[in-house]
Amino acid sequence: MGDQIAKAEDFERKAEKKLGGWGLFGSKYEDAAELFDKAANSYKLAKSWDKAGATYVKLANCHLKTESKHEAATAYVDAAHCYKKTSVNESISCLEQGVNLLCDIGRLNMAARYYKEIAELYESEQNIEKAIDFYERAADFFQNEEVTTSANQCKQKVAQFAAQIEQYPKSIQIYEEIARHSLNNNLLKYGVKGHLLNAGICQLCKGDPVAISNALEKYEDLDPTFSGTREYRFLKDIAASLDEEDVAKFTDVVKEFDSMTPLDSWKTTLLLRVKEKLKAKELEEDDLT
Repeated sequence: MGDQIAKAEDFERKAEKKLGGWGLFGSKYEDAAELFDKAANSYKLAKSWDKAGATYVKLANCHLKTESKHEAATAYVDAAHCYKKTSVNESISCLEQGVNLLCDIGRLNMAARYYKEIAELYESEQNIEKAIDFYERAADFFQNEEVTTSANQCKQKVAQFAAQIEQYPKSIQIYEEIARHSLNNNLLKYGVKGHLLNAGICQLCKGDPVAISNALEKYEDLDPTFSGTREYRFLKDIAASLDEEDVAKFTDVVKEFDSMTPLDSWKTTLLLRVKEKLKAKELEEDDLT
């Protein structure tokens, strides 16, 4: 490992020397780039991630001097992947610089992938607002490039996080839109009831029984098969328990559905919010009587 670091430092020294010398028509930047690439690789083999990241940034700068934007973007991404092991902020910064260059040269599909990667890094840091922002950017780019599946995955992330921070209308709009588009696609059709269930649960969180009933009617019009599903029955029964302000009934409906189709943690969290509101209402009623 020490051997690799010595090699890396030697390559880096030679690269810096090239940059300080004379060179014709950008050849010194090309020669230095080759040496920085070797240095970064040796640092990687030594698992010296910060050094590797910093060297890839130097490599990117050399490529920028020769107007090689694609190579510079690749170097920034390589730097980001090294920094990912030590500093999320540095990693995000390098990915953003890479994405800007990819946008300049029209490589939007690649830019979308790295926007998604930035979103995932923010997600790992629990920075939900930033994660939403970058998943939205990724979704837009994937959509423009007609990579529908990836666009939908990113949109679902946006909807999931928006509901987490109680931006229910935004979530509802996304889930309904994905359901609508999925109906016309034989591969995606099977997922429609799941998207409508998610939209319905977000409707429940808004706590307006009339709005929920209207939404269920809209979903029946959208997909006539939906009214025959367990998901539809579940939403209908939950809406009835809210209308009747019956916490016990609400709990039974959730338990029964969960025993047949296990609820994930996202749905469980939202349904608990609905239950807490229902309980609070029940207590209010008790106080008044």
